[in-house]
Amino acid sequence: MFGTILISVCTLMHIYVFWRAASVPLVDRHVSRKLLLRAGIVLWAILVFGRFYGHGNTGLLALTLELLGMSWMGMLFLTAFCLLAVDFVSVFGILLPRQAPLLRGCALAAGTILSAIALVQGMRPPVVETYEVRLSNLPNAMDGTVIVGISDLHIGSLLGKRWLAARVAQVQAQNPDLIVLLGDLFEGHGMPPSRELLPVLRQLTAPLGVWAVQGNHESYSRNTGLGLVQNAGSQLLQNQWVQLQPGLILAGVEDLTTHRRAGRGGDPVAQALAGRPSGATVLLSHTPWQSEKAASAGVGLILSGHTHGGQIWPFGYLVRRIYPLLAGQYDVNGMAVIVCRGTGTWGPRMRLWPPGEILRVILRGAS
Repeated sequence: MFGTILISVCTLMHIYVFWRAASVPLVDRHVSRKLLLRAGIVLWAILVFGRFYGHGNTGLLALTLELLGMSWMGMLFLTAFCLLAVDFVSVFGILLPRQAPLLRGCALAAGTILSAIALVQGMRPPVVETYEVRLSNLPNAMDGTVIVGISDLHIGSLLGKRWLAARVAQVQAQNPDLIVLLGDLFEGHGMPPSRELLPVLRQLTAPLGVWAVQGNHESYSRNTGLGLVQNAGSQLLQNQWVQLQPGLILAGVEDLTTHRRAGRGGDPVAQALAGRPSGATVLLSHTPWQSEKAASAGVGLILSGHTHGGQIWPFGYLVRRIYPLLAGQYDVNGMAVIVCRGTGTWGPRMRLWPPGEILRVILRGAS
């Protein structure tokens, strides 16, 4: 259903972009209407086959179709946005009727430039962002504990073994005391994750362990890859807590968006925190919701992902309406919330503006 809605929206944007492109003087002079129509049909077909065939299959053809289709989807979004901005200013050509075609040409150029920047940013390796969080009840012995977190890897046809190995090397280079996997590790569609990834995942090691929570993509298929993660030595937290050291508790909840969509009863956050001993509590939650509830329950820090920071500007403005805690560090009633903008990418290998991110969180005591 989501794929159908996505393609329907992209089809409307596709028609709009080519309709407006036909009115640009440079295009009108040098590109025939037949050629423009054929180009539109070919690109639309790549988009559709990339989504429905490339996204759910393996092999060179599937990889090529998905890469081209998803890249065109990102370019389509940016170009349509630039054209809509021009049409908004000119009231679809009613104002500035002579200048409007030239302005649309500038919008096409701007969309192309922004797409090129987004592709470069999307192909860049994620950066390591360091945060310091003070927890009032953290034992002195745990002061300086380093947590390294990764979220939204979306390992699949576009991001594979080599890319994952490079990210594991980045994580281990931070000398973490604790590694947390914040969900959406695999794309969750089509074929199950390859067991060739198992030796790579086993390289994730830390004195306090490697801990994971479920993301929404882990609910899209029976072949979620969570079993692969557990076989690699990671431990899954599903609405439960564990005491890593006296005075340091780690809790994890199932994905809150999946919980809501499924109409499940109960309270995952309360369940995950119930009966825990005293001390500093770090909560892992793929979706950055219910932070006020966690703060009132005495949690000192939440680590989340899911939002990708909007991934492609200006899409973040829409994402923020659903997820007000979009990316970075927030203070919620004295509790710290850090939302990772995603280590990988979903859909297009594109980002505008910030690159992907690996979290490096240093815990500090009250003093």
